[in-house]
Amino acid sequence: MVRSPVPIVPKWHSPAEVAAILGYGLSKVKMKIATGELRSVKDGKYRRILPEWIDEYIQLQIERQGAA
Repeated sequence: MVRSPVPIVPKWHSPAEVAAILGYGLSKVKMKIATGELRSVKDGKYRRILPEWIDEYIQLQIERQGAA
């Protein structure tokens, strides 16, 4: 029986990966984390961002644009 490979879906992302996902520079993502606009968790010496938190950030940006 041949099993097809199961794709590995990351549970969380590094700031560099989030920068690529959002089309931002790394320094902008780090600034968003530092100001609390983008949630993150510290894992050892690294910051990690859950996919849901990226979605929350995007939704907040959409709501801010609608209110302006």
